[in-house]
Amino acid sequence: MAAWQFSYYSAKVAATIEAWPTGIRASFLRIIEAMHEHGPDLGLPHTRAMGGGLFEVRAKGREGIGRAFYCTVTDQRIVILHAFTRKTEQTPKRELDTARARLKETKA
Repeated sequence: MAAWQFSYYSAKVAATIEAWPTGIRASFLRIIEAMHEHGPDLGLPHTRAMGGGLFEVRAKGREGIGRAFYCTVTDQRIVILHAFTRKTEQTPKRELDTARARLKETKA
């Protein structure tokens, strides 16, 4: 089976993840590596379906929690749509709205 490929919605999304603290970024990269080999739906605690074709990577480090929303497109490709570090118990609506808008754009 062919490996899954990754791309970022924009350079800004990639830069956001690059700027994450080391522990969170390391967790994200481990999860991405597993997704590269096993596909986009690893399940909890690593990934979670958000509905409507939107998923999240759940990266956790000593410094806090990072979230990256993604979707899948044809040819076994995963697009990272939006990323942020979580500061509250619930995902902020603004962050989710941004990811959903980018999902519509990507799937159009």
